[in-house]
Amino acid sequence: MLAKRIVPCLDVDKGRVVKGRKFQNIQDVDDPVDLAKKYNQAGADELVFYDITASNENRNIFLDVVENVAAEIAIPFSVGGGIRTITDIHQTLRAGADKVSINSAAIKNPQLIKDAALKFGSQCVVLSIDAKAVSENTWQVYINGGRTNTEIDAIGWAIKGEQLGAGEIVINAIDVDGEKNGYNLELTRAIADKVNIPIIASGGAGTKEHFANVLQKGGADAALAASVFHYSEIQIPDLKEYLAASNIIVRREI
Repeated sequence: MLAKRIVPCLDVDKGRVVKGRKFQNIQDVDDPVDLAKKYNQAGADELVFYDITASNENRNIFLDVVENVAAEIAIPFSVGGGIRTITDIHQTLRAGADKVSINSAAIKNPQLIKDAALKFGSQCVVLSIDAKAVSENTWQVYINGGRTNTEIDAIGWAIKGEQLGAGEIVINAIDVDGEKNGYNLELTRAIADKVNIPIIASGGAGTKEHFANVLQKGGADAALAASVFHYSEIQIPDLKEYLAASNIIVRREI
């Protein structure tokens, strides 16, 4: 079995890492380069960087910040926010990203996923889905930083994303984002059962047990979190030790 991955997330606005709850009430946290260095040294398996207002403000991603972060880390680096075209993807990869995460632009132009996969390889293309429950066991996709409901079924969109060539899916559960009451296991499992590409669960991490639950019961291949790492509520080496003791395969420093 492949090792499960622990993925800190940097939500960046105007060059600073920020954090909110349910995609609202955004608060300043820290400098992205400083946090990236911290997580690289702590044993994170990967790092995700989202320019969280680029799509809504209809502007390009801050490539200078991407370059500065990439220069300081030696782990896979996924970047998203404001990426709309093949040129945007090319520039982001050249700036140091290993993968590019597409969200709003993929909804508006699904062909972008296919074109990107053909040009750069599926391993570089991550489909990011912001999903919110509309009824029991039914979730719909939101775009523009969780502001706009597309009324597209999240599970169906994940299936289509894989068919178009995405190599990985990040599922951001808006309902539990920042609440620290646990990941949305039902949503994560529903998508994991329908696709054959890796799933990264996002939203709701508050305890080590929450990570174990989503990696086991939720069927996720990786668990993404932000504030529990930013505020040192959970240390990555301690988390990996806990997961290993729970019979979850993780990569650990020798």
